[in-house]
Amino acid sequence: MAAPAISFGCAIGQIAPGHIAEFAQRAEALGYDRLVTGEHVQDGNPPIPRLLALPVLAAAAAATKRIRVMSGIVIAPLYHPVMLAKLVATVDHIAGGRFDFGIGISGQRGTRIEYDILNVPVETRGRRADEMLPLLRRLWTEEHVTHRGTCYQFEDATLLPQPVQRPGPPIWIAGRSDAAMKRAATLGDGWYPTLFTVRRLKESNETVRSLAEASGRDLSKFHFGVSQTASISEDPKQALAVAVQNLGKYATAQRSAEDVAKALSLTGTTQNCIKGVQDRIDAGVRHLMLSFLSKDEQDTYRQMELVAKEVIPYFR
Repeated sequence: MAAPAISFGCAIGQIAPGHIAEFAQRAEALGYDRLVTGEHVQDGNPPIPRLLALPVLAAAAAATKRIRVMSGIVIAPLYHPVMLAKLVATVDHIAGGRFDFGIGISGQRGTRIEYDILNVPVETRGRRADEMLPLLRRLWTEEHVTHRGTCYQFEDATLLPQPVQRPGPPIWIAGRSDAAMKRAATLGDGWYPTLFTVRRLKESNETVRSLAEASGRDLSKFHFGVSQTASISEDPKQALAVAVQNLGKYATAQRSAEDVAKALSLTGTTQNCIKGVQDRIDAGVRHLMLSFLSKDEQDTYRQMELVAKEVIPYFR
């Protein structure tokens, strides 16, 4: 039996806006399959600088030829579905059909700030996503679309050109909750959790499969992915220290910062990374989007190159 096809993506992390095209080209040259970036309208207190995902991905797509670009994630309920459908179609055209559309509703601390400043009731975000997803596909494939729903109402919308990909870019559903798993199983083309242990990853993949089968869906073309933090170094102690610095905030009375960092991140040498990737493959993951925990751009490039040379070939 042939081994499953595994893809590797990398996140556009601490990269200056003027260096996005170069980053994308280097990732493509190193053999990565996807470039991923997320977004926040306002993040942190005080707010930290963040770019929106879709314009960044358009820039990355315009600078490359092969690598796919993926939003990981767009906070969909902050947008009107007609405008979001138009933005996604635009990126898909710039990318020549190389766009994967990852969406979420943002469940992290501070979420309410983004919803409040855009006058979107935060308690409606799940309902908005559920109503929006079928609408996006209609807007990508039909003309003269009219909708009168609970959250959205509009008449006679025709968005041209429609996306290159038919019936539209794959929609990956991100999240950590049972509701997100149900959304992925019934409305999405992929499941894209983050900050999951291997055990929870396996359980979530099994849950998505079970929910999809119960609804009569065919998952033969479904994407099981993960947004995966990584701290890779020839010095495993240094790699662990960086992971603890970034993920230690999730420590509890029962789990130390080091234990949390090891459980949530690919941490250590490239050999440690290979084992961690295999564990996630065994849990049902087929698409790993690596978010390198790094101190600056050069450290990000160093880790990208290490993984490209010593980890990715192991799975090809």
